[in-house]
Amino acid sequence: MNFDRKPLSAGLYFVSTPIGTARDMTLRGLDILATADIIAAEDTRTARKLMEIHGVSLAGRPVVSYHDHSGPGAQTRLVDAIREGKSVACVSEAGTPLIADPGYELGRAAIDAGLMVTAAPGASAVLVALAVSGLPSDRFLFVGFLPSGKTQRETEIALLRDLPFTLIFYESPKRVGEMLASLRDILGSGREAVVCRELTKRFEEVRRGTLGDLAAEFSERSVKGEIVVLVGRAGAETVEDADVEGALREAMKTMRLKDAATAVAGALGLPRRQVYQIALGLEKKG
Repeated sequence: MNFDRKPLSAGLYFVSTPIGTARDMTLRGLDILATADIIAAEDTRTARKLMEIHGVSLAGRPVVSYHDHSGPGAQTRLVDAIREGKSVACVSEAGTPLIADPGYELGRAAIDAGLMVTAAPGASAVLVALAVSGLPSDRFLFVGFLPSGKTQRETEIALLRDLPFTLIFYESPKRVGEMLASLRDILGSGREAVVCRELTKRFEEVRRGTLGDLAAEFSERSVKGEIVVLVGRAGAETVEDADVEGALREAMKTMRLKDAATAVAGALGLPRRQVYQIALGLEKKG
């Protein structure tokens, strides 16, 4: 494969890597990996294997370890290298750096030093899960991992209960049953939810249903692999059209149609497009 060998400017380059299928790697990401002076990897073996698959030669360039447990010395060395005119590519083991993966502290340090920070977009389990879930995607909140302890976990879930967003979580396969039970107990058994496992991989699985159904199913199952759990937004299933129309009529007394639709959608936890169409209908009726 031919790569763009144009020298990179000094700076920090966050490069997304596949979450399963190696062919999901972007061409620009490969160009950066083929050209960067230093590659900082959460897992150096995974990074080397990915480069080998795509025919990217290291040609003597260093691949250094950078992960959640790297000390401040590793961060300082990378920032100093950028100051000296080097380009540093930072890659997670899988997915987009910083999305529940290392990189924030390094990016913050580079920004504070006035250095260039950019990113080559690509695979992200958050966005893949949202795309296949069937849940509203116009407003979503990525929560990441909840606390492992039951009390702390349920306290945090309670803070999310009434937010008008599709909620997205990561979870360990060992704890997903307990986590779904907590979601059911705090958010209600009828709330729509989706469990995604091993996205883009050979044994990809997407289970859709209510929190009650999914909690019961996964309490009886032993699963492996990467897990993403999504929960439908608060109130989206119980709001009647008459309630939406009433709220829109009130809002449209003082707001333009688009602004009224946005305000009502946010207040009721509904997709803006759906509310906007209802508002258009009301406007036609006068």
